[in-house]
Amino acid sequence: MPSSAFLKEQFGLEGKTAVVIGGTGELCGMMAEGLARAGCEVVLVGRIREKGELKLKQIADHGGKGYFVAADVTKRDSLQSLLDEVVRTSGKVDILVNGAGINAPTPFLEITEEEFKRIIDTNLTAVFRTCQVFGRYFIDEAIPASIINLGSMSGLVPLSRVFTYSATKAAVHNLSRNLAREWAEHSIRVNTLVPGFFPAEQNRKVLDESRVLDILRQTPMSRFGNPEDLIGATLLLASNRAGSFITGSELVIDGGFNAMKI
Repeated sequence: MPSSAFLKEQFGLEGKTAVVIGGTGELCGMMAEGLARAGCEVVLVGRIREKGELKLKQIADHGGKGYFVAADVTKRDSLQSLLDEVVRTSGKVDILVNGAGINAPTPFLEITEEEFKRIIDTNLTAVFRTCQVFGRYFIDEAIPASIINLGSMSGLVPLSRVFTYSATKAAVHNLSRNLAREWAEHSIRVNTLVPGFFPAEQNRKVLDESRVLDILRQTPMSRFGNPEDLIGATLLLASNRAGSFITGSELVIDGGFNAMKI
């Protein structure tokens, strides 16, 4: 078998539909682009249609296809409507990426209950809701699906300035492992993709000069991640061939940050 055919067999996703929640953002947008270039029809999910249309143009420029659906991950009926629309349009869903997230650099004693609840609802409870809505569909339709939840380095080790965000991501990691165990009998794989430090919209507010220097000193590869660095891991976790025996895992893409302690 030629090498190109072998790689297509292992990582190609022709005929699959991927719902990418947070797909209008920088990181999940690039993950969606990678899925599309591997043959997926991608459904970008967000609140701002203009951002979705811009990303769809970038995807189309590389030969990919997809469409945008507006949804609010903090509302269960909105998620159910999202699922119904995608099934109606595409026929089925095979891959779910949960990447919606917000952050705030508030010092701990200044965090209000309102801010705390808002971040938890978007970063954690929304993953719970989405996995319930789509998980029920995957089980009822006997679809061997892949769920990729976006974790964070702060979910593995406590990081300063992101107290609530860290707590939500640690919980997402735990939720993903539990779902992987419970849904393995249904051939539903659930994994956590864990980016290290990737400058993006939600974390630029905490990346001042001193913090940048601290991060780079702690990162053996001495650089921040680029969104393209997430594509390979995304295709591995999404593929039921290459990733067929991977579930309950935390795939860390961090330039060695988590391996370095001193």
